[in-house]
Amino acid sequence: MSTRLPGRLSRLLAGLVLFGVSVALMVRADLGLASWDVLHQGLAERTGLPLGQVVNLVAVVVLLLWIPLRQRPGFGTLANAVVVGVTADATLAVLPPVTPVSGRIGLLVAGILLNGLATALYLGARLGPGPRDGLMTGLASRGLPIGRVRTAIELGVLALGWALGGTVGPGTLLFAVSIGPLAHHLIPKFTVPAPGRPATRGATPPCPA
Repeated sequence: MSTRLPGRLSRLLAGLVLFGVSVALMVRADLGLASWDVLHQGLAERTGLPLGQVVNLVAVVVLLLWIPLRQRPGFGTLANAVVVGVTADATLAVLPPVTPVSGRIGLLVAGILLNGLATALYLGARLGPGPRDGLMTGLASRGLPIGRVRTAIELGVLALGWALGGTVGPGTLLFAVSIGPLAHHLIPKFTVPAPGRPATRGATPPCPA
C-alpha cells in the first residue's frame, strides 16, 4: 500500500465523499440517523438551512472547541469540514425520497455499510481526524476516560437533536451497534502504514465524522 501523498489524498477524498453519500442515504431512508446527524437534521429543520450546510457549520463550531483543548487539525480535518456537507447536499438533490419500506431499509443498510468504509478510508489516509473525532480525543487527553467521553458526547448530541426535531428511530440504534465493529474491521485494512512500519492492526474505531 503506497504511503505517497497523492495516494493518501485520493484515499482521503474518496472517504469524505462516500461519507457524505452515506449520510444522504440514511436521511432518505427516514428510519433514524446517527447521533450527530440527528443534531444536524434538527438544526436544519429549525434554521431552514440545507442539511449539508449545517453539517459543515457544526464542524466549524466543533473545531473552535479544539482551541482550548490544544488540538491541532490536519489537512484531512479541514477537508472533512467542507467535503462531507457539500457531498451530502449534492446527493440529496439527486436522490428522491423513497416510499416502500423495503427500499428504505435497503438505503439504511447501504448507508451504514458505506459509512463504515468511508470512515476507514479517510482515517486510514492519516491526514487528520474529523472535527468530532478530535473533540473526543481532546477531552480524553485532559484525563477523562475516552469511553465515557464518547458516550456523553453521543448521548448529548442525540438528545439535543431529537429535541430539535431530528429523526430518531431503529436506524439510530442499528448504526450505534454496527458502526464500531465495522470500523474496527475495516480501518486496519485501509490504513496507510507509516514509513518503515506496518499498518496498525486492531485500531480502536473513533466516532465517525
